[in-house]
Amino acid sequence: MAKINLLPWRDERRAELKRDFLVTLALVALFGAGVVLLADRVVNNQIDNQKARNAYLTKNIKELDKQVAEIRELQKRRNELIDRMRVIQELQGTRPLIVRVLDQIVRTVPDGVFYTNLNSKGSRIAINGFAESNNRVSSLMRRLDGSDWLTKPNLDKVQAATQYGDQANRFNLTVVVQPPKTDNTEGEQ
Repeated sequence: MAKINLLPWRDERRAELKRDFLVTLALVALFGAGVVLLADRVVNNQIDNQKARNAYLTKNIKELDKQVAEIRELQKRRNELIDRMRVIQELQGTRPLIVRVLDQIVRTVPDGVFYTNLNSKGSRIAINGFAESNNRVSSLMRRLDGSDWLTKPNLDKVQAATQYGDQANRFNLTVVVQPPKTDNTEGEQ
């Protein structure tokens, strides 16, 4: 039988397979590195695009915030103007009321009663004065109660004031201003 040495052929084949394996491994590694770099580029590009979009949105949000602040300032000014107009309308509307109330106060004063002080807070009027007798104070309260514009007279204090006479009294009373209901005011409300 012939002796055939297959060892060199096996070594060559093994070396060739090893070389093919290393080449394939290098190609796969390069391909993998290429895929990773490509994926990295794609992701970084998407991140950059998103950052640009976020910057655009942030810029526009700041502009809108400025506009919202301007709108709020304008609404505040508008509300202030409306409040001023309301106050002016109330003053214009109550101007005749003051005249009528003072007229009613003068008309309800009976003889022998003298006012020394009138104070108004809201719809209440505090009246201080002197009367020749208790009957004069009672007459004043009846007249105030019978008035169209003044209601609910309330006597707070009566003191003797002998410097003005034996029966003279100092009095403090309050009365509520209430305009009479008419057909015109009922129709408006």
